[in-house]
Amino acid sequence: MTARTPPFRDAQLPFAKRVDDLLERLTPAERVAMLHQFGPAVERLGIAAFRTGQEALHGVAWMGPATVFPQAVGLGATWNEELVRRVGETVSREARAMRSRDDRVGLNVWAPTVNLLRHPLWGRNEEGYAEDPELTSAIATAYTRGLRGDHPVYWRTAPVLKHWLAHDNETDRATASVSVRPRVLHEYDLRAFRGAVEAGAVAGVMPAYNLVNGRPNHVSPYLAEHLRTWTEEDLLVCSDAGAPSNLVDAEHYFATHEEATAAALLAGVDSFTDHGTDGSRTVERLRGALRQGLLTAADIDTAVRRQLSVRFRLGEFDPDTDPYAGPGDFDTPAHRALAREAAEQAVVLLKNDGLLPLTWQDTRIAVVGLLADECKLDWYSGSLIHRSTPLEGLYERFGADRVHFAEGVDRVRLRTGDGRYLSVPPGDGAEDGVRGAGGALDPAILAGRT
Repeated sequence: MTARTPPFRDAQLPFAKRVDDLLERLTPAERVAMLHQFGPAVERLGIAAFRTGQEALHGVAWMGPATVFPQAVGLGATWNEELVRRVGETVSREARAMRSRDDRVGLNVWAPTVNLLRHPLWGRNEEGYAEDPELTSAIATAYTRGLRGDHPVYWRTAPVLKHWLAHDNETDRATASVSVRPRVLHEYDLRAFRGAVEAGAVAGVMPAYNLVNGRPNHVSPYLAEHLRTWTEEDLLVCSDAGAPSNLVDAEHYFATHEEATAAALLAGVDSFTDHGTDGSRTVERLRGALRQGLLTAADIDTAVRRQLSVRFRLGEFDPDTDPYAGPGDFDTPAHRALAREAAEQAVVLLKNDGLLPLTWQDTRIAVVGLLADECKLDWYSGSLIHRSTPLEGLYERFGADRVHFAEGVDRVRLRTGDGRYLSVPPGDGAEDGVRGAGGALDPAILAGRT
């Protein structure tokens, strides 16, 4: 390091000292601006812009083509921690590779989801691993270890667990309060999160939209009382999209946005995902809270320090020593083979009367049903590079002459009085229109959920 090189650029110093040095060089306005999801660059210090949030539940999502692995509930059904660790490692390698081509791809990945699948009517059970906290914790730990990487200092990606806490209701999710007894809290909901955090492979959590026992998760005392006691790492807590505004607009829990923003920050929220890429309203609310004495400069510094800690671990300031820098692997034969292996292990065979496995000799197969030739995607699926439907797989295995397909349904055409036939135009989410093929800047921009 030369005499002119600032300490925060010195890779020989501990991260804590480097974070302190960089923090001191930032102006109060620059520190406040960093607390929005899309933190601007600080050009005078050569600091790049930084965004929290990159969906990566079972592959890099919403940023163009990437390897897609089985849904989380399928990965949970493998009961194979080592397999899931390798899946996480592959996803993180592809995230790095995609970022080398497009810096809009983030390395602060919002995955996995560790909410417990306590009810089949939740509607989002494909996002979680199991109803059992022990299995969920084990699989989440394996996946985050893969996402993090095995280097003792630098992280390949920085995983954020979702959604803290007791989140299993989509109906009125921004206003619904979940009643959680102390025993359920400690033996069920917290337990699912704790193992992965204590394993040292988690960079933070995302609070859920709902309330727990009448208190919004974004001002939950459990962030300080439990989460931050499980590790010595500086965890980065990222709000869910639009949730900071919900504290006033939907939940009416606070009278003003300044009060709500201050309360969330003091509870432990470090990054505010609100108003898409526009950070101006979050910044103004934070400034208002400072003017009103609801926050101090030290409170702002605490949140900024946690974000900088993650950025240092990701190697942002050490491009020459970051072992994960560079283009990385993407859509390799090994990645495709792993996706197939995971899919095979995700299958749960409940009963076999001797029919399986199917053999070549004199085998003729009837395939009935509209879904036979469909390749279904979920909200967090990436854009498929390779597709294979059940029908295509059977054709490949046994030949088209031995496989006979029938829709198995009647089709009815409705005609109006003037002789025209009714039709349903394809929606915005039609499978032929690849969601995120051009790269989504922000999960909140895509209407739906995070």
